[in-house]
Amino acid sequence: MSILKIVLRNAFRHRLRTVLTIFGIATAVMAFGLIRTIVTAWNAGVEASAANRMITRHRVSLIFPVPLTDREQIAAVPGVTGLSWANWFGGVYGNSTDFKNFWPRFAVDAETYFGLYPEFLVPPDQLAAFRKERSACIVGRKVAADHGFKLGDVITLEGDIYPGPWQFVVRGIYTGRDPSVDETQMFFQWDYLYEQVKQREPGRATDAGFYVLRVDRPGDMARVAAAVDTMFTNSRAPTKTESEREFQQSFVSMSSAIITSLKVISLVIVAIILLVLANTILMAARERTREYAVLKTLGFQARHIAAFIFGESLLIACCGGLLGLALTFPIVRGFGLALPGFFPVIRVEPVTIALALSMAVLAGLAAAVVPTARAIRTPIVSGLRMIG
Repeated sequence: MSILKIVLRNAFRHRLRTVLTIFGIATAVMAFGLIRTIVTAWNAGVEASAANRMITRHRVSLIFPVPLTDREQIAAVPGVTGLSWANWFGGVYGNSTDFKNFWPRFAVDAETYFGLYPEFLVPPDQLAAFRKERSACIVGRKVAADHGFKLGDVITLEGDIYPGPWQFVVRGIYTGRDPSVDETQMFFQWDYLYEQVKQREPGRATDAGFYVLRVDRPGDMARVAAAVDTMFTNSRAPTKTESEREFQQSFVSMSSAIITSLKVISLVIVAIILLVLANTILMAARERTREYAVLKTLGFQARHIAAFIFGESLLIACCGGLLGLALTFPIVRGFGLALPGFFPVIRVEPVTIALALSMAVLAGLAAAVVPTARAIRTPIVSGLRMIG
């Protein structure tokens, strides 16, 4: 207890310097936590992928459609137990420069799509209402909360891929089965898209953007993918079939350079924490050289001197780490609210908390090594002569 009291008094002997050091560490820990969370959020779609779902799309690019007539052949492939399809709609809602107005919008098959996505929880009565009305749509809980959408409200979008004004009636609001589920999407009936395009742009074909397959066993995926793609090798729309995880990973890989840069920055932040803390502890230990010499004269041993220096370093590091971690949560929350369309699932993971605290503790230990060794090795006479 006596050592702890001395450590506490030493740490706040120069209050301004200690407070500034704590805030410097807190800022770095907060930045580290935010960067780690962004990297995790970027990969949220990959982590949330179902183990038994596959995606079939055009081999060249997702922007090219695949014929809707292919669905019967795909459904007949051994191992396929469910099939649906969807189209990316796009469109603009309100002010196009406001990130809150961007969320994924898909035209889906009303009868089969939600059966393949059990993680999207839609009340049965709302799902039934959605299937009965052509212009109906289902929106995610976060979209509804951000824009104040309620059941029966009309959402007007200005189409870009499919030009013109489009109106949808909110007939359902889905919630995620668990926190990793994206609640920022909107789904409407593919039949409504087909009928409207046929009426507005006669002659324009409206096929499926991609197919969603459910397989009996994850081990069948390679065989199913080969069977599906082989059927359409020489067709006008050759396909690429892959697991949902691989499909999501292909989007993440487009930003691999950004992700790598963020990871490098997080390592730089660790170095900054160490340098900031090491500078403070070195200054403090140098100022107390005479004091350590007096303590040695009174019979204090090397382990006591080490306890004083390591204790002070760890105390400052932990205070900064805890403060930075506390600031990380509101910063991440605000970041998610500002960019809901880009980071639909963003939260501070337990592993990020553990890494941030471990980083602060390790920095505290590392920063104390050199000043401790110097204080222990300095002879008593030399220490007593020290001025400053």
